Amino acid sequence: TLRVTPVYRAFFEALNASSIQTPPSEVYTALERGVVDGYGWPIQGVLDLGWQEVTKARVDPGFYTVDVNILLNLDKWKSLSDEQRAFLNKMAEWVESTNAENEQINAEEAKKQAAAGMTVYTLEGAEREKWLETAREAGWAQVLKAAPDTAPRLRELLTRSK
Repeated sequence: TLRVTPVYRAFFEALNASSIQTPPSEVYTALERGVVDGYGWPIQGVLDLGWQEVTKARVDPGFYTVDVNILLNLDKWKSLSDEQRAFLNKMAEWVESTNAENEQINAEEAKKQAAAGMTVYTLEGAEREKWLETAREAGWAQVLKAAPDTAPRLRELLTRSK
């Protein structure tokens, strides 16, 4: 039984896992009491939340990337001054530039987790590809279910062809 957010549910269910959705504030207690056996979470934040105390292992590779989105109503955008739009564009470029730091941050986080006693199980070869393909296809199946008319075009625009 795994603790999930809606983002992870389809993938874990494709792996035949049972899932429970809880707020992040309840993960520690759910692990401590045996309500869940694990959870889906990015590599960042585990130590910040103190979860290393109840987390024995991590499975690699990670399978989803978190993207920060900044959305603005088009009519509102048009109502802004040139100076305001320029400032928002500058801030959006800054947010985008911080993504380049994630590889280093993730490497540092992995070292800290290892130092805290967490074991890493790294899938390789065919098992790695099966893991990643299952995550990818389960995710896109969920998008297709939510937006059947636009999901195929969205996938075409957001993914690289093989």
